[in-house]
Amino acid sequence: MVDDEPDILDIVEEELSMCVVHKAQDKETAINLIENNWFDIVILDIMGVDGFNILKKTVRRGIPTVMLTAHAMTKDALKQAADLGATSFLPKEKMSELDTFLADVIRNSGMPVWEKLFERLSTYFDNKFGWTPEEEKELVSKHGKWDE
Repeated sequence: MVDDEPDILDIVEEELSMCVVHKAQDKETAINLIENNWFDIVILDIMGVDGFNILKKTVRRGIPTVMLTAHAMTKDALKQAADLGATSFLPKEKMSELDTFLADVIRNSGMPVWEKLFERLSTYFDNKFGWTPEEEKELVSKHGKWDE
């Protein structure tokens, strides 16, 4: 888990108490961990830790990566995350459901879960930034369907 806010790191660790969670509060620590370890999933904030550049490294290593953000919860950020290879894009408001979203990634063998994400959060994204069903279909067709 990479986030510049210590309380978010602690909340995620609590939410995922059944997992071993390694925490990084800055880009340098995150890159060192990613380059020297293997992780089942990496969870990245976007703002404050240069999340998109870290995402490029996790994708190159083949590590499924979920973006978890509040301030970068925008249509452009969602599209950029998908284009760069993120498997999912979650609002921090949904951290209490993080285990469910991560289970989707595990069940889909670490492959993108955009279709499943939109099934769960379509209304949220529409209310937050006017995300349309057409945009969902375009992103899913471009970045992969759910393979359950």
